[in-house]
Amino acid sequence: MPKDNLIQQKSFDFSLSIIQLYISLKKEREYVLSKQLLRSGTSIGANIEEAIAAQSRKDFIHKMSISSKEARETAYWLKLLQKSDLTNIDVSLYLNEIDQIIRIITSIIKTSQSSIQN
Repeated sequence: MPKDNLIQQKSFDFSLSIIQLYISLKKEREYVLSKQLLRSGTSIGANIEEAIAAQSRKDFIHKMSISSKEARETAYWLKLLQKSDLTNIDVSLYLNEIDQIIRIITSIIKTSQSSIQN
């Protein structure tokens, strides 16, 4: 994986950390939110990979937009875990990381959209 693509690397690393969180949550017998979190958290990077291989700028924006939605869903599941009494695991670092990822993806989408309009 190229190291010069920040969002590609960040989303991949985040996916790995979400897998570890999923394992920890299962050990605490939290099965429902953990599965949702695993799906959305690992989908971010998968959609970024698809965007990188996009056939057009419009296709790229579409795939990045899906990635943005998955990132926002992931933030939602993490906030639920943080505010609920389902687990004692501190998810604040994950929330910080997903917030950064959302900001980067949003910036990429806005920049890509403006290049189409100009």
